[in-house]
Amino acid sequence: MNEEIGSVQLAIIGSGFGGLGAGVMALEQGIDSFVILERSKAVGGTWRDNTYPGCACDIPSNLYSFSFAQNPRWSRSYPAQPEIEEYLERITDHYALRSRLRFGFDVENLSWNEGERCWVITSRDGDTVKASAVISATGPLSQPSVPDLPGLDVFEGEIFHSAAWRHDIDLTGARVGVVGTGASAIQLVPAIADTVEHLDVFQRTPPWILPRDDRPTPKWRQRLYRAVPFLQRLHRWRVYFRQEFLALAFLGSGKIAQGMTKRIIEETKSLIEESFDDPAVAETLVPHYTPGCKRLLISNDWYASLAKDNVELISASIEEVTQTGVRTSDGVEHDLDVLVLATGFAVASFPSPLRIIGRDGIDLADHWSNGASTDFGLTVSGYPNLWFLAGPGTGLGHNSIVFMIEVQLEHISRALRFMQKSSVRVLDLRPEVEASSYAELQKRVAKTVWTSGCSSWYVSPGGQVDTIWPGTTTEYWWRARRFDPDRYVLSPGRFGEITLDR
Repeated sequence: MNEEIGSVQLAIIGSGFGGLGAGVMALEQGIDSFVILERSKAVGGTWRDNTYPGCACDIPSNLYSFSFAQNPRWSRSYPAQPEIEEYLERITDHYALRSRLRFGFDVENLSWNEGERCWVITSRDGDTVKASAVISATGPLSQPSVPDLPGLDVFEGEIFHSAAWRHDIDLTGARVGVVGTGASAIQLVPAIADTVEHLDVFQRTPPWILPRDDRPTPKWRQRLYRAVPFLQRLHRWRVYFRQEFLALAFLGSGKIAQGMTKRIIEETKSLIEESFDDPAVAETLVPHYTPGCKRLLISNDWYASLAKDNVELISASIEEVTQTGVRTSDGVEHDLDVLVLATGFAVASFPSPLRIIGRDGIDLADHWSNGASTDFGLTVSGYPNLWFLAGPGTGLGHNSIVFMIEVQLEHISRALRFMQKSSVRVLDLRPEVEASSYAELQKRVAKTVWTSGCSSWYVSPGGQVDTIWPGTTTEYWWRARRFDPDRYVLSPGRFGEITLDR
């Protein structure tokens, strides 16, 4: 049954890091009328959905958390999925956000109503919410990417994506195939290799891999961080600047970049040589693209797992999926009981999964048909009072996206504060600002490693690199920290007031 659940000043879409952070921001801003719309039955976003064996973060735990809510309980240097999900649940309870959450509201459409000067948000079940402003926090890792493999529908065994892991399927003694050698695969393959009878890993392109400096956090350190939070904050900043230094390998071709690239190549080859003596086999594991062009991965057990007697790395391309397994381009039939698609996410498919209709009835997908143009990944001309978190042009290859989200939330907070104090009802980005901002981003990204010739999820279907911020996070903070009303067309009125046009 369709249901209209009312009007709010602010609607937040998603309850991962971005959505929960936006909820905390709204409370601190004094916005009493807001709702967090969540399609699932629990908070957590990607850290709720991805529960495959070995799932963990590749950013150190003390940095992959909110600066305003440090967590002295981290049990390891790099947090595993259950700990991150638990952390987000605690954030929800600590800031009393559950009363603001509307679970089971799977947003399908946003449509700007010019007469009422508000967004009309419609769920896939037909429920509606009207909001003066919207923050989209759907996250870049919310849509699993399923490869277009011939025969996927004829396979008689079990098949699923790594982001929708089937815990009801026992892999003990099974013949399992894993498609992909990306971030998910290098975690789940070592986690299941000793359980299965045989494991085929289908590799399209090998990744560059660095060692993972992961270790348990001593109890005394957890107690120290609880007693003296400042010490944890100091450690957080140390980790932040260490990660920030990695950006130098991606952003140019100077001596520092060359030196870091050489180090990445040497460390990857060293890890390979520790597990493989045969040069011919080792050669199939060495990438032939510049480090950083695809996502850099970290692991201590990937190559050791591939070297196990019951694991086979298959570099021949997949020709088709059959009833009993997979046939590769070399004519070999690989019999399987289970096929796991560790094929990542549709990161560059903006603005999916949402359909957004702005002023003059223009679909945002059409507006972005030649590139996902924004101003700092936050706002788009013709789509007033709408902000994106972790949106186009703000992804990272080296540091914590949580840092970026906090910078963006501070910017949005300043914008909302301006609207409230200056009696501004509608903010709409000037088209010339959007065009200039996007042109600068594309000019800068053309000089980075992400345009050096490889095929990666950083590149949009149109060939643009619309996903990545081509600079350091420090620079992003400096440039996006302030809200400049001159970049917008302002419409006077009382923010949050919706004139019902019925």
